[in-house]
Amino acid sequence: MTFVGSKKIPVTILTGYLGAGKTTLLNRILTEKHNQKIAVIVNEYGEVGIDNQLVVGADEEILEMNNGCICCTVRGDLIRILRTLVFSMEHGKTSFNRVLIETTGLADPAPVAQTFFMDELLSEKFEVDSIITVVDSKHITKHLDSYDEAQEQIAFADVIILNKTDLVSEDDLTMLERRINQMNPTAKRLHAENCNIKLENILGIHTFDVNRKLEIDPHFLEDHHHHDHDDKVSSVAFQEGKPLDLDKVEKWMGSLIQEKGEDLLRYKGILYVKGIQERIVFQGLHMLFSGRPDRQWKENEKRISELVFIGKDLNKEELEQQFKNCIA
Repeated sequence: MTFVGSKKIPVTILTGYLGAGKTTLLNRILTEKHNQKIAVIVNEYGEVGIDNQLVVGADEEILEMNNGCICCTVRGDLIRILRTLVFSMEHGKTSFNRVLIETTGLADPAPVAQTFFMDELLSEKFEVDSIITVVDSKHITKHLDSYDEAQEQIAFADVIILNKTDLVSEDDLTMLERRINQMNPTAKRLHAENCNIKLENILGIHTFDVNRKLEIDPHFLEDHHHHDHDDKVSSVAFQEGKPLDLDKVEKWMGSLIQEKGEDLLRYKGILYVKGIQERIVFQGLHMLFSGRPDRQWKENEKRISELVFIGKDLNKEELEQQFKNCIA
């Protein structure tokens, strides 16, 4: 397989707090028969990585470099490794269908995802398919209360796997779902024991790019007075039926990123812009923001702008007012 036209290699970023079950899931992916060749990049942080025997057992499906797994520690290393993969493919030395990056349990997944926005060659050759976060249902509440990374991993997720559900009661699981929903209402949620997830639910799902209409939880816009936890990470969502002015939107996003960029963990949306026949899809991570025309609005389709912001210390009223100021 070589790079053909605009076909990009999909990248799945696998994250989750220490002990959540990431390596179990990775092992599952590598040993299942899916007829795909996967290049795996593991970011170690004093954790035990993939079980060596398993990697050896699955060697026809895993790209090995230097006789072992690829280990990346910082973004510079990640860029170097990915460029090496591109070089190998273009010179016919190897081929693969997708890349899987397992981050350390203490990592904020943002810099990994940002790599694919920032490096021109990489954004040309690869696309982020989705960010999958594995959650230890039994211990996550304690981690959420103590560690920002645990909150950020949930905030960035496109898919959240609530793992180890057999170790918690129905009531505890319901409370956890409610808490996670307030932090990230747009992520798909899957329940698992021992990460027994169907691979079609996590690979090749194209959820990082918001090409489809945002599925905003209908109850999400209501006030959540019954929650008494104080998560720093929350989400706000807006909908608007009137067309927006593109210049106003760009100015607003520019000043918002300058002022609050570090607190904006993830933001995405579909915009209905005056004078433009296509939907405008936008998404961002912290200070990085990109918008582009998507497909044309269909004739009988309700034209509506939908935005979701996930971040720290968000002021909903202020953001909503700024958004309303962008109406054409």
